[in-house]
Amino acid sequence: MTTGGTGRTLSFDELVVSTERRLLRLALMLTGGVHSAEDLVQTVFARAHRKWDRIEALDNPEAYLRTMVLNEFLSWRRVLKNRELPVAEPADRPSGEDIGARQAQRDAAWRLLAELPRQQRAVLVLRYYEDMPDDEIAAVLGCAPATVRSNASRGLATLRNHLPAEEER
Repeated sequence: MTTGGTGRTLSFDELVVSTERRLLRLALMLTGGVHSAEDLVQTVFARAHRKWDRIEALDNPEAYLRTMVLNEFLSWRRVLKNRELPVAEPADRPSGEDIGARQAQRDAAWRLLAELPRQQRAVLVLRYYEDMPDDEIAAVLGCAPATVRSNASRGLATLRNHLPAEEER
């Protein structure tokens, strides 16, 4: 990865500084918890550091790190004990909406997303958060585009089936 026209390759430390926030946001969307997301990204950075000679030669090391985050999330065998939910940033100015109701809806959505199988959750995060097309998601996950569409369809159906029940509470 070179910096704008200088032809200079980024060092590992520079790459960490430039990608950490984006990778943490992705990890947060995948894990649903701040501490789990931090653990996930830290694990990826530790592994990337050991492979840095190979990674720095790539055209897009950040995309490689993003794939590492996703693969590490999918391969985690342990149960994520920390089920904390992210807290929304406070609004700059007061609005007329019911903040409690909005937060309750957000919490319900996080709980539902956390209950999806990892593959379905990864597909939905990559599709709707990372805004990746199905072909790219398939390449990252190492599966066929039809498998991506199937996982997305099943995940969305599960979310739709559970939303009315959550809203009635």
